[in-house]
Amino acid sequence: MKLLGSVLPSGFGTRGIEGIINAIKYARETNLPYLGLCYGMQLATIEFARHVLGLKDAHTVEVNSKTKNPIIHINPLQAQNVSTNRYGGTMRLGAYDCVLKSGSKTLQAYGQKKISERHRHRYEFNNEYKEAIDQAGLQIVGINEEKNLVEIVELKNHPFFVGTQFHPELKSRPTSPHPLFVGLMKAALK
Repeated sequence: MKLLGSVLPSGFGTRGIEGIINAIKYARETNLPYLGLCYGMQLATIEFARHVLGLKDAHTVEVNSKTKNPIIHINPLQAQNVSTNRYGGTMRLGAYDCVLKSGSKTLQAYGQKKISERHRHRYEFNNEYKEAIDQAGLQIVGINEEKNLVEIVELKNHPFFVGTQFHPELKSRPTSPHPLFVGLMKAALK
């Protein structure tokens, strides 16, 4: 049986993380269609930083608080609360706007430049790595302009390799699938 595509759903913690990163690397290197949701986007950026940028210790501070390359860090707007162990209200919850980059597969899937998607997470992409990752080919194609937060990454020159900080599964229905799931399936069928 041939693997046609992969979805890495949201999650958290350390269990199986290195195996997940290896699976993401496989999808990236073999042109396997990939859709990473929340933690799936975060781990995709870590995998890319490690294996393309050569930042061997790249990680999320959720798993390794001492990493020298925190690709994923605590939401800067919530860092003070978390540092004092006040976790109530420290997640980015609810719908946030996102502006899509022209020419991206994501824009093609949505068919509109500005979208709104639902979030549920505490950790964010670290903008200190935005330029290096984007220039190396894991493009930043969706931004929340209000807070300057990375919402969507997409691998250049790949049939479909998309990671979202938000949760598209929350808007998907059997008779009305989310545009990114449709995009993944179209790429898998090719």
